[in-house]
Amino acid sequence: MKPKPDEHDLALFREATRGVKPLRHGERVTREAPASRARAQFSRADRLQVLDESLQGAPDEPELAAGDASLFARPGVAASSLRKLRRGQYRVQAELDLHGLTAAEATVQLRDFLIASLQRNARCLRIVHGKGLRSGSKGPVLRQLVNSTLRRTAQVLAFTSARQADGGTGAVYVLLAATHASSASTTAD
Repeated sequence: MKPKPDEHDLALFREATRGVKPLRHGERVTREAPASRARAQFSRADRLQVLDESLQGAPDEPELAAGDASLFARPGVAASSLRKLRRGQYRVQAELDLHGLTAAEATVQLRDFLIASLQRNARCLRIVHGKGLRSGSKGPVLRQLVNSTLRRTAQVLAFTSARQADGGTGAVYVLLAATHASSASTTAD
């Protein structure tokens, strides 16, 4: 005797198969189905919240010197996740290089990159900011900008300096929060 599916399961099945047409017996599909249009997973208000959070400064942010390693994790981030991030064991799904940009240009690029990455449901990013060795007395300007922006962005769970092969203290790996349940499969093991 088969168990009777509940209404919730039936509704989910109907939603998942909406618009699907059954093949006629013996019919073979020889062409690839057209790609579905991407749908934004964030509302305009969510994107604006990311921007607002990146504009608000926090007085307790540490000043970074040129050779200091970056490390940040929100409360609740598992030590094993942070360790994997530091070792570069997550697959980097998007990358941004800020070399040669002014602070104003880098701010716009960084915000746009974070918003686009969140919309694509990317989980691990690499941002190259440089070490700031040529910034003179101002110190590592882009590095400070990236550090403070990432700390103020609620969807950033953690970030750490990259491995030497990926830029060392001149780059960071960033771990973003999953935006929905199915995104957990996008992280590398």
